[in-house]
Amino acid sequence: MTQDSFFETLERQYQNQLPFVVYSRAINSIIKCWLQNDDSLYTTSDFTESGFVFAPFDLSDKSILLPEANCEHLTLEISNLDLDEDFKTTTIENYGEEQHVQLVTKGIDAIKQGELSKVVLSRKVEKDIESTNPLTIFKRLFNTYKNAMVYCWYHPKVGLWLGATPELLFKVEGKQLTTISLAGTQPYVETEDVSWTNKEYEEQQIVTDYIVQQIEPHTKDIKVSDVETVRAGNLLHLKTYIHSQIKSDSNLKSVIEALHPTPAVCGFPKETSRQFILKNENYKREYYTGFLGELNLKSSKTRNTNRRNVENNAYTVVRKHSNFYVNLRCMQLKDKKAVIYVGGGITKDSVPQNEWEETVNKTKTIVNVLS
Repeated sequence: MTQDSFFETLERQYQNQLPFVVYSRAINSIIKCWLQNDDSLYTTSDFTESGFVFAPFDLSDKSILLPEANCEHLTLEISNLDLDEDFKTTTIENYGEEQHVQLVTKGIDAIKQGELSKVVLSRKVEKDIESTNPLTIFKRLFNTYKNAMVYCWYHPKVGLWLGATPELLFKVEGKQLTTISLAGTQPYVETEDVSWTNKEYEEQQIVTDYIVQQIEPHTKDIKVSDVETVRAGNLLHLKTYIHSQIKSDSNLKSVIEALHPTPAVCGFPKETSRQFILKNENYKREYYTGFLGELNLKSSKTRNTNRRNVENNAYTVVRKHSNFYVNLRCMQLKDKKAVIYVGGGITKDSVPQNEWEETVNKTKTIVNVLS
């Protein structure tokens, strides 16, 4: 399939107001799209179905499902997408500094009083857009953010979301569970060596320790990698991989409930942080800091890799796999506005003004693809 026919099909789906998702996983030259054949709103609560899931921050709200059986599936393999026009990067007026600094200060006070170890506080910024096509924005995201999972998701009964998220919530292949802890943020500067503060390493360790603690009842053989620095667009983060095996008496829903939301998007302890967020952020996150991705898709693999041994090649292993990404660095297109969501992790050593500047830097990930 050519790029033109791939995106013409997507454009028709969008013009007909039918649900779809188009996405590409990090460091991947494959773009996939799912085209739902009607405008029905399918949901999941037990995550036993097969499809593409779009889940909110608060799982008491609906997790939207594009069912595999109700969708046409297209694939495009390409390293860079052609764009019909040049575009200039734009700027955004980051209003609300005083309110965000006050919010962060309140979070730091709660931590110092012993109520929390960490809380993730966020805000949203709105930018007027006249006629920006969401598929054009997706193309810019794909070309710009190679180290992120980029997507454009649409349902006429829910809304239109785009993003470039660097954070894997987890992936499952058979019984093998892989998740990451991702925390700490600083601007990427090509000419400078990377250094991290104790505050940032502490924030990362909180996330790692929490994830290990949460998956222990559901998995075995847990292995934790060394901390490394990774780049996502114009930002750098600290990252740790955590591998384990899901126990026979656990299921996907129990793993989701154990890991979502992580301290990277909520805080620690989880429920106390979640309540602090709901009480003090003064806006509804919706699908920001939720998760999205492939749910229970089947893949097969031959047990014998020797192609000459035809008899053994008949024995194949069919496994289910799921890949979920945290919905960060995202925006919602709504009423000719781009609603951009950004946040940051707060610990006892946080400096409110620095946390404001971090959110300003994070807006650039999305704003840079708006013209």
